[in-house]
Amino acid sequence: MRRTQEIHPDIDEGIDRKVLAQLRARFLKVNSGRLERAVQGLSTRQQQALKLLPLLFHVNHPLLPGYVSGSTPAGLSGYEPDNELLAEAQRLTRSFVYKPRRGSSPQPIYGLFLMGSLGTFAQAEQSDMDIWVCHAPDLDAQSLAELQRKCTLLEAWATSQGAEAHCFLVDPARFALGERETRLTSDDCGTTQHYLLLDEFYRTAIWLGGRTPLWWLVPTYEEPRYEQYVETLLSKRFIRADEVLDLGHLARIPPGEFIGASMWQLYKGIESPHKSVLKLLLTEVYASEHPRVACLSLRFKEAIYANRLDLDDLDPYIAVYRRLEEYLLGRGERERLELIRRCLYLKVDKKLSRPPHNRRKSWQWLLLERLTADWKWEARQLAVLDSRSQWKVRQVLAERRALVNELTHSYRFLSQFARSGQFSGTLSNRDLGVLGRRLYAAFERKAGKIEVINPGIAPDIAEDALTLVQRPSPGGASESLWALFAGSLNGLEWQDFAPLKRSRDLASLLAWCHRNGVIDAGTGMSLHPGDSDLGEHELSNLLASLQQAFPLPLPPIEESALLCASAPVEVLLLINVGVDPLKQHSLKNIHLTSGRTDALSYSGARDNLVLTLDQVTLNSWNELLVSRYDGPDALLDCLRDYLNALPATGPKPRLRIRCFCRNRAQTIVSRVEELFGEAQALLEDSGSTRYLLQVQQHFHVLRLERGQVSHASLTDLHALVEHLGRDQPSYSPLQLDRHALADRDLALILPLGRPDCIHVFYQVNDNRAKLSVLDEHNALWCQILPFHDEQSLLAPLQRFLQSLLYRRNAMLPLEGQQPATPLEITYYEVVTPTPKRDRHLERRSPPAAAVSHPYYDVQVIVEPAAQDKVHVTLYCNHREFSELEYGAGLYAAVARHILTQRSGAQRYPCYITDLDLSRVLPTGQAQTVHYLRYKTSLEERLNQALQDG
Repeated sequence: MRRTQEIHPDIDEGIDRKVLAQLRARFLKVNSGRLERAVQGLSTRQQQALKLLPLLFHVNHPLLPGYVSGSTPAGLSGYEPDNELLAEAQRLTRSFVYKPRRGSSPQPIYGLFLMGSLGTFAQAEQSDMDIWVCHAPDLDAQSLAELQRKCTLLEAWATSQGAEAHCFLVDPARFALGERETRLTSDDCGTTQHYLLLDEFYRTAIWLGGRTPLWWLVPTYEEPRYEQYVETLLSKRFIRADEVLDLGHLARIPPGEFIGASMWQLYKGIESPHKSVLKLLLTEVYASEHPRVACLSLRFKEAIYANRLDLDDLDPYIAVYRRLEEYLLGRGERERLELIRRCLYLKVDKKLSRPPHNRRKSWQWLLLERLTADWKWEARQLAVLDSRSQWKVRQVLAERRALVNELTHSYRFLSQFARSGQFSGTLSNRDLGVLGRRLYAAFERKAGKIEVINPGIAPDIAEDALTLVQRPSPGGASESLWALFAGSLNGLEWQDFAPLKRSRDLASLLAWCHRNGVIDAGTGMSLHPGDSDLGEHELSNLLASLQQAFPLPLPPIEESALLCASAPVEVLLLINVGVDPLKQHSLKNIHLTSGRTDALSYSGARDNLVLTLDQVTLNSWNELLVSRYDGPDALLDCLRDYLNALPATGPKPRLRIRCFCRNRAQTIVSRVEELFGEAQALLEDSGSTRYLLQVQQHFHVLRLERGQVSHASLTDLHALVEHLGRDQPSYSPLQLDRHALADRDLALILPLGRPDCIHVFYQVNDNRAKLSVLDEHNALWCQILPFHDEQSLLAPLQRFLQSLLYRRNAMLPLEGQQPATPLEITYYEVVTPTPKRDRHLERRSPPAAAVSHPYYDVQVIVEPAAQDKVHVTLYCNHREFSELEYGAGLYAAVARHILTQRSGAQRYPCYITDLDLSRVLPTGQAQTVHYLRYKTSLEERLNQALQDG
């Protein structure tokens, strides 16, 4: 049989044992060449470790590495060490004497195989050794435990020799059925990739000793009836069972494995995309061929049978590249092909633009030169790739675009393949969703999100020198932007360069620099602050705050976090970045002194010192986001958004508040910390409340409801009173900030509200009195009235409120339901301040309900009319006055009647004593403030008629 002859066994016509031996010899020849290449790339000590491993699994000797006990499974099937290897062992321990095994008892270690990059085009100095230790299926639990212990000890010994080794126990019988408990490579995704792992094993594994794979002896065209073919080989004794081990076949790869493999590589690709792209695309190729997948291991076997034994052509990485090249050229996707070539070049890590270290070109170097020549790569392109360790922002951004496009393409292909319904695998929508969220968190752009530009592309992109500039924005003369330039540039030079990054606000730009490692401790900064108040001291502190709040590298994202919506984990609040809130005073070298130290209403001028806020948030998906707040409601908008982002359950984010402006920075920080802390505590304690804050002369009412925090901005005290008088569907607590409404009676009144209670407050100022009511829902009503005495001031209101309670009680069921809590009415006087005592409240008794008084009953019934209008009917001492009779002159008629009932037709005010709104307000939704508002409006019209009449 000539050397070039292809072997084509036919089991139906009979098989020649010599042909099988020749096939085995061909595989062993390729194996020998790969092992020789692997050894060439190792140091002397690493070579010794690799050579001795078969012997150390073959024997148990107390003074040799890996010894556990005399009963530990040992004995590599069919293995006999040569004299040279025994001499190596005796150099480890002189007392070692090898004793050949006697008898024909089976040896428990079936085979040793080397997996990984060793012996391949991509072997590097740091490549590790994955050793498959195939053992007899009948080992008991204790024997397996001892064998595992032996593996662990040998791994430690290999480490001492400078070799990173990982030993994996494999039961061939169970593995052939797709069963395994452990990872089988140090880069393994788990148990869902059985056939793809087997494909990789058959085309890359280097046999170190023991039995050889039975799969070698089964032609690819017989793969679909693998079991029958193997049974014939063994039953007819074409081969001996103790010479082979069977790990299974590759007649069909379940499509679910393509999903699992893609998910794993996409997961890894987020951090190290160059390493994952090759395997990702290979999985895409396999999936696109389903169900007839021409996997690489079958192509490898076909080449051996055809006697194509060139080691370069059979190299696992070259085979992968050729398959990907074939696929991409067929699809006309040249850009993807160029990316694949770059990934392969970087994986091999031979810098062709520089001479080799020892001036001798390795086989890998020569092969890579031939490849890059075929690709028509120029010297400049090689130099750029070889300088990847020095790549900075611009090169990294360009490469990132290509890599993210490829990862995104792979995810879309994966999703489409998963939706095709061609398989029933272990993949779940949950797994696909989690992966999608990982990719989204890593690469998706959205407003305020800091883009990560260096996902494992270059080791360090920190710049030696940077220039930070504030300049006018092309968008308008009133706008400005911040720009970052590479190098140290003066005020004229930077205008001739393109910036690395632009941003509307400084905090976003600095967060981008920090998150991407563009600035480190050795970076020199040149500052051109423009119209801002930024100084070098503040800039340094801002960067330090970012480094402290978000130390790099960020911890990995937990899968449990991706199963939930993202939630803030760390929040850094930067106040007045590049802004001096007292700039006019600083320019004039004026230092304000005042007892009013509240940063939100500072000094006699009541200045608000919180002008801008930049919130930098790291969430549970490791997204870094920046939100900018400025304008009159900046602080309240920021507080609202912060509270709404708090997770309903679980830990709350850590909040850091920093300010480095030139004036009152610590005062500002303390005040904002107090405000955020109190608002968050109220939200968590009550779940629903209102919070009143004063900024300068303006007022803000925060409605604190979980996930629905909102705020109303009110320009003055009148607007605040009007807002507090609005309807409340139920009792709504109101909490006052300690600086709000200082020296005003509302600061005493508002905190007293409580459910099922109507509070009446009055304050007398000469001949005028102010009435205030907090109703059972804590809504506020106020009215200014002439003052004669407390009885005439309070009695009409008392009678009116009593009539409301009477009507309310009349509407309640007497039996069968839980009785409603009766409303309580309390009275307080607001006592004006004296030199010895501040303004305060004093409880008062309800006014006496005297039988003889100058007021008589004025009852009003309000009914709905068309177009949201109402009909009003008044009863004065039970005499009816309606619009049906008097039309537009209703109030004038009532006024005339009232005047006739008074001695001397006196025109003092008239008060409504009873009001029915049952047809206007929905049942059960009326509250006292509704009645008081109607009462006020009706009384104003009636009393105006009294004055006019």
